[in-house]
Amino acid sequence: MTFVYGGGETNIDKKTGIRYGVIHQSSVGDKWFDEAQFEARDDPFVDTEDYDGWGVPWDPPDDDDVMYYKDDDYTATSGSDGDIFIVRSPFYTLCEFCSPCAPGAGYILNEGGVKAYCFGHEWFDSDIAPYKVFKVGSDEPIS
Repeated sequence: MTFVYGGGETNIDKKTGIRYGVIHQSSVGDKWFDEAQFEARDDPFVDTEDYDGWGVPWDPPDDDDVMYYKDDDYTATSGSDGDIFIVRSPFYTLCEFCSPCAPGAGYILNEGGVKAYCFGHEWFDSDIAPYKVFKVGSDEPIS
C-alpha cells in the first residue's frame, strides 16, 4: 500500500491533478504586497464557479483576515501565518509535498516530483522564480 499525502484528495485541482502550491509571503517579491487585497474572513471567492476545480468554492484558512489575489490567470490566498496558497495558475513547478501543515499541497521552494501550482517569474523582484517553472497544459519549461 502506498501512502499519499491528503489521501490524494486534499489540496488538489481535480480537473488538472495539479496540487495547490504553498510559498511564504517573504519569499515572493513586492507584487504580492502591492496587488493582493486584504479582506475580512467572509470568503472573497464565494462567487467563483470553478475555483477549486470541482465547482465548490475553496475555503481559505480559518483566520480572521485573509489576503487574496485573483485575476484571469491566478487565484491565491494567504492567512495570518504568511503562507500563500496558489490554487490556480497558468504555471506549475515540481516540488515536495507540504506536510503536515497542508496535506496534499506542494511546498514550491523544495524541489521534488509533485506538480504544484506556482507563481511565474514576474512575481519575483529579480524576475526569476527560485524554482523551475512549467506551463500548465503543454509542460513547456518557462525560462
